[in-house]
Amino acid sequence: MSATPAAAFGATVTAAGYLLDVPVIGAAEAAARVLAHWQEGAELRELPDGRWLLVLVTAVDGRADQAPGQPLTRTAGGALVAAGTGDSEARPGQLSFTAAGLKVTHTITELAELDPSAWLDPVGLTPHRPRPVGAVEPAAEPVLEALPSRPQPDLRRAAGIGPRSERAHRLTKDAPVGPRRSFSPPRLDGLAALAGPAAYWTALVVMLGAGLLAAASFAGLIAERGFRPGGFLVALAVGLVLARNRGGVAGPAPAAPAGQGSAADGSAAGAPGRAARRARRPLLGGLLARLALRTPAARLVRGRHARYLHELTRAFEQRRWEDALRDAVRLAGANAADQRPWLSLGLPRRYAGELRATPQAGGAGGTSPLSGPTVHQHLSALYRRAAEELERDGRVDEAAFVLADLLNAPAEAVAVLIRHDRTAQAAELAEGRDLDAHLVVRLWWRAGERERAVRIAHRRGAFATAVERLSATYPQAARELRAAWAAHCRDAGDRLGAVEAAWPDESLRPSVAADLRDAVALGGPARGRALPYLLALGAGESTRALALAVLDTDGDPRSTGRSALAAALADLPAADPAADRELATAAARAVVRDGGFGGARAGRAESVLAKRLLERADPLAAADLPGPRRDTRPAGAAPTHTAADRPGTLPVLDAALLGSGAVLVACGQAGVRLLTADGRTKARWDVPADELVLADHGGSALLVAGYGATREIARLDLATRVVRPWTTLRVRQLARSFDGRHLVTVDEDGIAVLDTLAPRPTVVWRELGNGQRPVGRISRTATSCAAVVVSNLPDGSPLTELWRWDQPGWELRARLRLDRTAGDPGDSVVVAGGGLLTAHRQLQPDRTTLSWTTDTAGGVTELTVDGLAPHAPTVDGDHWALTVPLADGTGALVRTGTGPDAAPAVTVVFPQADPPYTGLRGHAGAVTHWHRSGRVLATSADGATLLANLRVTTD
Repeated sequence: MSATPAAAFGATVTAAGYLLDVPVIGAAEAAARVLAHWQEGAELRELPDGRWLLVLVTAVDGRADQAPGQPLTRTAGGALVAAGTGDSEARPGQLSFTAAGLKVTHTITELAELDPSAWLDPVGLTPHRPRPVGAVEPAAEPVLEALPSRPQPDLRRAAGIGPRSERAHRLTKDAPVGPRRSFSPPRLDGLAALAGPAAYWTALVVMLGAGLLAAASFAGLIAERGFRPGGFLVALAVGLVLARNRGGVAGPAPAAPAGQGSAADGSAAGAPGRAARRARRPLLGGLLARLALRTPAARLVRGRHARYLHELTRAFEQRRWEDALRDAVRLAGANAADQRPWLSLGLPRRYAGELRATPQAGGAGGTSPLSGPTVHQHLSALYRRAAEELERDGRVDEAAFVLADLLNAPAEAVAVLIRHDRTAQAAELAEGRDLDAHLVVRLWWRAGERERAVRIAHRRGAFATAVERLSATYPQAARELRAAWAAHCRDAGDRLGAVEAAWPDESLRPSVAADLRDAVALGGPARGRALPYLLALGAGESTRALALAVLDTDGDPRSTGRSALAAALADLPAADPAADRELATAAARAVVRDGGFGGARAGRAESVLAKRLLERADPLAAADLPGPRRDTRPAGAAPTHTAADRPGTLPVLDAALLGSGAVLVACGQAGVRLLTADGRTKARWDVPADELVLADHGGSALLVAGYGATREIARLDLATRVVRPWTTLRVRQLARSFDGRHLVTVDEDGIAVLDTLAPRPTVVWRELGNGQRPVGRISRTATSCAAVVVSNLPDGSPLTELWRWDQPGWELRARLRLDRTAGDPGDSVVVAGGGLLTAHRQLQPDRTTLSWTTDTAGGVTELTVDGLAPHAPTVDGDHWALTVPLADGTGALVRTGTGPDAAPAVTVVFPQADPPYTGLRGHAGAVTHWHRSGRVLATSADGATLLANLRVTTD
């Protein structure tokens, strides 16, 4: 064989490396060849002329003409030389080859090193965790408790108020240590009961004597009127209860521990997630104390209270603020009026430690013998006059203390602190006393606590009002809060929410261009709403063409996004006048063709939207267009739709029609698929999932796989179609929807809200607890959440109620006591709107009776459905369904309705299907029905339009 390079080109060589001519073949091709021949420990370096040197760890044999580049051989001295050149002059560690007839030599270690790992893009790849063979339950990740800490502003310390005066100490020297006492009025507020120990022993002696005299005086009446010894025993018991009350009466319930929520944010009884502790009521609700006031001891008791009131009044009138504020009694607020007060003669417990404006108002205690409208009005006027004088004197802390702690008027105290630029202190007090969320957010933002303000605004839905309030006086702060609002929506996957948050501020509009592109990628109504924003920003020809294509397309106007696009164009003109006229004309024609806007703007007069489009449309076309006529269907029986007549090849454990018209399906261990309305696969993810938790905005979903008592959860971004593992949880149940960030779960302690954007599961809010527990499934929508809650009464018996909260702030709106003897609890489900639906399957043969229990005036309503249901109804949000066998036993019949007190609105038939394996999902204005055998059918919410009917099969 010839030793010339031409002969070596077709020969077999043992290559220790390759020289790739990147300027000729291109970087992409060169990278592909490097990766195809890469070895562990290989090196890649770049020559000054752009060529790449690939140095192999182990030499390989191959034909030179099939090599990825010019083969290089290693000489005995360790140099790399071009194959066939026979260069023996190269020194160890050098590279030698011929280029353009010239010999080129380089020292290998001096060449720039390249890192092929930088070429790999992991986007779109699904990571998998190796799992041992067999049914091994994964370990749940510890849940971090990060409940919002409740501020505890100490206005007494800030005001520099010292300990109680010697006079007050003498008055209460025998009283045990405890919290300051507040009294609720006999539906009005009053003064704390304060009496010395001598009063009790005197009263005891007097009443014992009175009892003996009464017994003697009535002894002669035994024969005539039948004297009963019970009256005498009551008189003796009065003395005993007075001695018992010497120990003091419980004051207001202590503040909830840090980390528990507020009453305004969800709990009806004081602290969200925990029932508030009520003040201890005396024996017989104060009856014995009232009997005592009918004895001669009443003068002594009332005199003691009157002296306290007189001395307190003198201290305030003489402006002896130290004594007055130390000894003043707090007036109970409006919350205490909701509880039934009792009369108490006992001493209040002395406050242990510093007085402060507690995060929660104290509960109702007993009333004083002097309690009444006159005393309450006197003290209110006294305190309010003191607050005004203290503020005029520049003693702001004392004035705030009087308003917040003595008058129980925290909103007025916050106003005083704001007027004197005490922003942080005002924010702390406003949050601690559960004032309006927008006020709390605005104050924390001004105080520099940005993260805290954003967290509160998102949890309580207060972004819009807080921004509006800031805009008038602090425009720059309002702009920054608006940008944080948009970022918060973006992190939660709500692209259109981010756009709507930032759009009113023109300087922020360019920052949402990426969000608009992601929203267009979602398709459906999201695309229809996003396109006008892009056109208003001056997007080019391709965006205009896409908008026209959507307006001219066929199919359902809601699932295609045509109605949403037309409605959005009516409000938001395009930047280019010519394009705007063309788009307005096309939108007006689409509205006429569809018979309206398809409900895209609920509550808006469609005639107003149509008029706006016609004003900007081509005049000649607008003149020829008739007005939109809504498609009216005759009233009659609920429409019936029939699913595919044979099963699919993959199981369906959960499914939902998305706003884009695609169907997201969970197939258990077979993974998750995104299908078209006719069953073709658009995307698939090899991630086990048997449950879907959809975001309200439709931009993301949680994929849940159950393994025994634990659940593995991954997050799917539907815009980018990227799946990222999140965590492994051990919880009793998950809500079937979330807001894109906060996931509602049920654990051993009640309802826990987790932050899904945190790197590990973190509890940010809790509801119930202290013996209160939800039973059955909780039901949630974007605006409401409901559950059946069982709590224990003082006698140990269970109390079953239907609770309903407003979302996102967890304000408790209704508690309805349920009669659990009406039906089997296992046959009942709750809708998010606050109704309990119970199936009675034993009342009639071959028929099922449904009863609705709601908190409305209607009470309980019933309706009857043909067929005997094998199990309880299913529910998702406000949508419910009852499945019964077909009359001939060959399939399942599903009757579906929406909301409490609703009759079935649509009937779905699954031929050749077992009734127990059906499911229901309400999302994006559609209702999706699925059967475990691999069939999915979706309709509009009213059941009039069939949106999808498919079988789930392997590719």
